[in-house]
Amino acid sequence: MTKPIVAIPADIRSFDGATWHAVQHQYLRAALNASGVMAFIIPAFEEGYDTDAILDRVDGLLISGSASNVHPSLYGAAANDKDGPFDPARDATSLPLIRRAIDRAIPLLAICRGIQELNVALGGSLASEIQEQPGNWDHRRPEGVDRDGMYAIRQTVHVKEGSCIAGILGPGEIRVNSLHRQAIARTAPRLQVEAVAEDGTVEAVSVIDAKAFAVGVQWHPEYWAETDKSSNQLFAAFGDAVRAYAAAKLPVSPAQSIA
Repeated sequence: MTKPIVAIPADIRSFDGATWHAVQHQYLRAALNASGVMAFIIPAFEEGYDTDAILDRVDGLLISGSASNVHPSLYGAAANDKDGPFDPARDATSLPLIRRAIDRAIPLLAICRGIQELNVALGGSLASEIQEQPGNWDHRRPEGVDRDGMYAIRQTVHVKEGSCIAGILGPGEIRVNSLHRQAIARTAPRLQVEAVAEDGTVEAVSVIDAKAFAVGVQWHPEYWAETDKSSNQLFAAFGDAVRAYAAAKLPVSPAQSIA
């Protein structure tokens, strides 16, 4: 059996006056080396997509993190300059894919911006500049560090007993590399909170009525997916779900049906 394929929606980026559809290498590497799957980058367009045509051709959906934020108008809030940068083409691509993947029982893993897109796609809202709220820890990346320092595992989150993620990582405290300035405010009705930071910030969710793996995390398991135990376990579980979906949709050959 060939390796199954997951779709990863792209970000829109500009380099030297040209527009690029891009995904950070760390997500593609984790999909290949920790989940054991291939990844297709899905270009981001604001209109014209046939979501089912994309999902017909893949076995899973991986929603990556990004420097951009979901546009506040998508959860009923007014936008201001400090809420950006925005990527409306990414929003228009990811949110419909998320909803249809869940409807079709296609495995879904959403990371950082991805968990926020998952929450908005299902009717939740987001809070901006959470470090300014009383009692909140500063979840932003440290200043003056290299990329490994940026993604250093330094924060404790509590995984709720009996949750989907507890079945993968075990319940209780784990250490993660969460770096963000936005977070879930109102949790979507179809989402269950799976893990929280010490200040109560939502750090992981699952889709309550999902018929397949459908998990979002605010931290970055992709960065250390080959060396950190918890990160590897999460990507391995996603890979297992993708392979199970791919195997279930394989056509039965005439010889197999006779046997």
